[in-house]
Amino acid sequence: DPTVRFLRERMEKAGCTVWPMLIRAATCASAGGYASREGIEVCCNHMEYPDQITQTITHELIHAYDDCVGKNMDWTNCAHHACSEIRANHLSGNCHYKRELMKGFLKIRGHEPECVKRRSLESVKNNPYCSETAAKDAIEAVWNICYNDTRPFDRAP
Repeated sequence: DPTVRFLRERMEKAGCTVWPMLIRAATCASAGGYASREGIEVCCNHMEYPDQITQTITHELIHAYDDCVGKNMDWTNCAHHACSEIRANHLSGNCHYKRELMKGFLKIRGHEPECVKRRSLESVKNNPYCSETAAKDAIEAVWNICYNDTRPFDRAP
């Protein structure tokens, strides 16, 4: 996928370690995830369409990029986690209106920022260090900066 290739190239240019096993296929409880120094896990048993695999890898590569480039990334800090979730949901295409329509979210205008907030909240509140209130507060606190931060892209894809 061109976006996945672009992200890997940008990570390498930034001096990030992109080791051969950065991305692993697995059978697990969720769609996938990223863990610092462990890499990306794509849970294929949750993928209904081939495009979901690419989408998941793109989303998780943005977390990996943030972890590497944001040298002091602390996943136990709700604001840090919120920022990376906002960026990953915004830049990966997770909230494209066609995807939202397929999931039953029928709003056409203004859906993307709402989707980014909704998906980011779901993820951050699952962080054992962040209560639902702390997750909401963190998302609101970092929203403008993180939603508008499109690195390594020139603009949101």
